[in-house]
Amino acid sequence: MNFKSIHIGQMIEQKIIESEIDSQRVCNFLKCTEEEIKQMYRQKVLDTETLLKWSKLLEYDFFRLYSQHLILYAPPAAQHKAGKTNLPMFRKNIYTKEIIHFILEQINTGEMTKIDVVRKYGIPKTTLYRWLIKHREQTE
Repeated sequence: MNFKSIHIGQMIEQKIIESEIDSQRVCNFLKCTEEEIKQMYRQKVLDTETLLKWSKLLEYDFFRLYSQHLILYAPPAAQHKAGKTNLPMFRKNIYTKEIIHFILEQINTGEMTKIDVVRKYGIPKTTLYRWLIKHREQTE
């Protein structure tokens, strides 16, 4: 999975195929025509309300794709910007199985070294080494 370039329409179409959901059910749920649904499959981006509906219908968090992109590719937050806000605060460093697998694959294939991963993604060394140990135990 390439989290750097997300084509949400293709992701939704793939999930529809995997879930084997009838197109009529999708049309009824989204209150649109089959042609409008096919058009959504071709779109690289969708508005959040539509994406929320797709997430509910398919029982899959499509927003997580974007969260993973932020974890991997957003620059670390500057210390001076961390001020008071009324918006909800979320931890940026929530690593999913997919992210851990992606990072370990980068190391195992030799695309990146452990130090490269620590520098590029801001993952603490202890966390990375814990992943490596746990991954070795699972494959043995």
